[in-house]
Amino acid sequence: MVMACFFRRAIAEQVSRLVDVPSEKILHHIHAIPASRKRSSNDFQLHLRSLLGDAGNYEEKVQNLAHKLVSDSVVNEFGLSRGVLTFKVHRPLLVEKVVAKIRQDGARYGFNSALLSDFTKGLALVEYSSPNIAKKFHVGHLRSTIIGNFIANLKAAAGNEVIRVNYLGDWGLQFGLLGAGFSRFGCEEKLQSNALQHLFEVYVKVNEAAEKDEEMKRSAREFMRELESGNPQAISLWTHFRGLSIEEYAKVYKRLGVQFDEYSGESFYREKSQDILNLLRSENILQITKDGKGVVDLKENGDMPVYATVMRSDGTTLYLTRDIAAAIDRMEKYNFDKMVYVTDKSQEAHFQNLFKILKKLGKDANRCHHVMFGRVKGMQTRKGEVVFLEDVLDEARARMLHNMAKAGTSKATEDPVDTAEKIGIAALIIQDFKGPLQADYRFNWDEALQSVGDTGVFLQYTHARLQSLLTMWSTRGEEDFNVSCLQEPSAIATLQHLLRYDEVIYKSLKELQPKYLVAYLMGLG
Repeated sequence: MVMACFFRRAIAEQVSRLVDVPSEKILHHIHAIPASRKRSSNDFQLHLRSLLGDAGNYEEKVQNLAHKLVSDSVVNEFGLSRGVLTFKVHRPLLVEKVVAKIRQDGARYGFNSALLSDFTKGLALVEYSSPNIAKKFHVGHLRSTIIGNFIANLKAAAGNEVIRVNYLGDWGLQFGLLGAGFSRFGCEEKLQSNALQHLFEVYVKVNEAAEKDEEMKRSAREFMRELESGNPQAISLWTHFRGLSIEEYAKVYKRLGVQFDEYSGESFYREKSQDILNLLRSENILQITKDGKGVVDLKENGDMPVYATVMRSDGTTLYLTRDIAAAIDRMEKYNFDKMVYVTDKSQEAHFQNLFKILKKLGKDANRCHHVMFGRVKGMQTRKGEVVFLEDVLDEARARMLHNMAKAGTSKATEDPVDTAEKIGIAALIIQDFKGPLQADYRFNWDEALQSVGDTGVFLQYTHARLQSLLTMWSTRGEEDFNVSCLQEPSAIATLQHLLRYDEVIYKSLKELQPKYLVAYLMGLG
């Protein structure tokens, strides 16, 4: 049991005896009070209105309860303000128990809390990053990559088995254009040197050509038909493009500390998506419009018809159809407890349609969850518009290296470039994680790379200082520890902050939002 739970339980048991409410019910209403280094405060608070209700003479009930509370071996002071009871733990006990629990649990501190028992510890599949091969690696893909990685790490730390999936945009019209245009604009040597850059260059050129040349459009459609029908030559070229692209992505992901258990993609479901159309037909869900398109009516409870298209008039499938196939395939293959999709909020309607169609097919769509995020404005490199994720990471490293050289306080490091890389990436991530995920925000390089304030640079420097202290004191034995040495207000405030950690983890898991953890770490620093 996490230390905060030991204190919460002691408080809940005393209150339970006085209000005749089970202590287990009271536990979830007791919260650690956010600590302040400027003024002392009690440690826990209990909002009684949620327990006693709004029935008459509420204030009188609260006053009577407050008068009946007595000091015991755990709590020695009480407070009451606006219907909220507060509790102060014996200071020597607070120090002793919190420090002992941190020593016992180490990196697992906070994750063994009874608070987290609400969450199922099963198999979680997280789909994130998912760039479109040959197209720009938008900043949105950076957000999806780091947010998805946070969610996967959080769920793993909470005891889930996690499968990390990169669902590539590796099928569709862009490959028809690439296949048709590579013989005219492509160069195998450039492709081997930098696949993502060269495929993007080819894609831009062939797009421009297709706008003026109808023959190029026909060639693209023909190449796509060859791909769909399994033409060996077309499949070989597509496999070549895809394999080299994944190799390039993996290098960039490594810089971010991101890895995947599975590289999947729309191409995996080009055949199974036809099976989905057959399934929709057999369930009498598929409707054919006058122009030959296949649609599904998503209306509920007699509402007006709302249609989602799952088949083009030529019989080929769409992104939605392939997503249905992927979801059902994963349900059958992994039998996951939860699947999380991490994309920008422009895809909200797409996932609503996906989940509704899964329900119509009798699938448990409640196991599927869409985490949305807003757009980033103003993220440009010195070269101009961001095209590839690598450009962003190079920019962060270069700017951080410049700041380190300019700051006289920075210590010399064995590998300043590597240090600048790590700090720069941390700055990018923390800047992104500070606010609500769904909110759009304007990125500013100077703000993100400041060494003071609520920045990733500050967190990295704080972490480095703490590691230095740990190394310095690592030879001291536990018998050297004296509880009385941690009674000053600043030490108590830090311990109070540590009491809240399991609540922060709880909120982060419940909402899958990193902002709570970032704010907590900033306060701890």
